[in-house]
Amino acid sequence: MARRAHSSTHPAWFAAALVVVLLFAGGGYLIYSQLSDPFRTFSPLPVEAYLQNANSLRGNRYRVDVTVANQLGWTPQKGRLYSMDLDGSDDVLPLLIPAELNSINLQKGQRFTIEVEVIDRGILEVKRLRKA
Repeated sequence: MARRAHSSTHPAWFAAALVVVLLFAGGGYLIYSQLSDPFRTFSPLPVEAYLQNANSLRGNRYRVDVTVANQLGWTPQKGRLYSMDLDGSDDVLPLLIPAELNSINLQKGQRFTIEVEVIDRGILEVKRLRKA
């Protein structure tokens, strides 16, 4: 009786296919995480310009990465005023969290990425925030 030829796929092909699938999955995850970031379109706050003349930036929106330092004040009509340590520098910024965002609980030491708008008198008002 004649023998049948038996060929099998080499295990290296399975390993190569697995590597390709993992590379595609990793690339897809990186692209998705970059495109789904709601703060990607905002430029970082120019801290030096803000500290020198905050009114010159009035009406503009920026992104800041901060750590909560202390709550400075609170009124039911205006909201809460916090001092925030700017990540990557020794600067401290005052941020006003409006009364509409009172449901958000901020605690000392928490890190946030925040969209801020420079309003009247150079106050930084929080528009959106996300825990970092």
